[in-house]
Amino acid sequence: MQHSPSLPLPASAAVIERVETFLVDLPTIRPHQLSMATMNGQTLMLVRLYCSDGTVGVGEGTTIGGLAYGAESPEGMKLAIDTYFAPLLVGADANHVPALMAKLNKAIKENRFAKCAVETALFDALGHRTGLPVSQLLGGRLRDSLPVAWTLASGDTAKDIDEAERMLALRRHKTFKLKIGRRSVAADVAHVAAIKKALGDRGAVRVDVNMAWSELEAQQGLAGLADAGCELVEQPVASAEAMARLKGRHPIAVMADESLTGPISAFALARDAAADVFAVKTEQSGGLQAAQQVAAIADAAGIELYGGTMLEGAVGTIASAHVFATFKHLQWGTELFGPLLLTEEILAEPLQYRDFELAVPTAPGLGIALDEERVQYFRRDKKRSGLIAAAQPTPQPQIA
Repeated sequence: MQHSPSLPLPASAAVIERVETFLVDLPTIRPHQLSMATMNGQTLMLVRLYCSDGTVGVGEGTTIGGLAYGAESPEGMKLAIDTYFAPLLVGADANHVPALMAKLNKAIKENRFAKCAVETALFDALGHRTGLPVSQLLGGRLRDSLPVAWTLASGDTAKDIDEAERMLALRRHKTFKLKIGRRSVAADVAHVAAIKKALGDRGAVRVDVNMAWSELEAQQGLAGLADAGCELVEQPVASAEAMARLKGRHPIAVMADESLTGPISAFALARDAAADVFAVKTEQSGGLQAAQQVAAIADAAGIELYGGTMLEGAVGTIASAHVFATFKHLQWGTELFGPLLLTEEILAEPLQYRDFELAVPTAPGLGIALDEERVQYFRRDKKRSGLIAAAQPTPQPQIA
């Protein structure tokens, strides 16, 4: 007699009993240079929600260079969750994630990164409760793996070329984003042109200016980048109005990043035709469901999609992967390389990067498990033991 495969059970009753937050400091493999900061390490704010049925959900909040990128920092997120989020969460029904997030959004303004971390933990716990991966809880995945670009940000042309060659040889990445904007426009264009010439057709080249150019500089830069074979420029200027004026002037795609902070800004950018591509970031959007709303607005407006990163660790990266796996279109792939930039692994089983893509787990929840011993070692608030002798103290991000 044949039996039909077992189906996930409905979520059992569960309330949130405890909220835990802590900071984890991890070194990077090299200094990561952006126009606004140079990162020598990354701080992860991890949140765990303990529920009455024994399930535990984990989420992550991470920024770039502390407060150099935006208004939230890992330390600020921890304080906000401990002080304002936790009283609203403890005792709440853990199964009704949208209703609970609506409650948080009504009571707490902004704090998009912190909200994303909490929402991730809620969906992770719900996934363990129901036996479903987060991507299924978000409506169902359309892909099981995601293309992943690599960012070249050493600031040295020869080093960046060598790094790109290694990534191609390892079959880990074949699309490369260059961080520019710290030098003159001419120097940046020459840097990009040299790398593209070295890679040829073997690797696609894009750039991220992080709003460092004026509109006049951007006009000059886009022309030079297009001539060099660069296919996309990310947030060349801060102003959305200037982005709209730049878009379409040169044969190179213009992508919105910093100006894209959730569904409301996505609608405004789409209305003003200010971007060819949206870099969707779950944290910057305000959460997993908000990121899906941003993608829906882009689809309706004919704007193409790219899965962005805040250089999250493994937890935030795989949360984004579950979201991006549900997108109808993902024309420009993703840049979910954050864990690969870190020297230390904090998962029991590392994320799977192979053949230029990241596999999206199929296990319940986020589909990952923390290596508790290593997490405890790198926690900022814990005295480090000698259990992991090879680990080195983590330098903090330095503002350039």
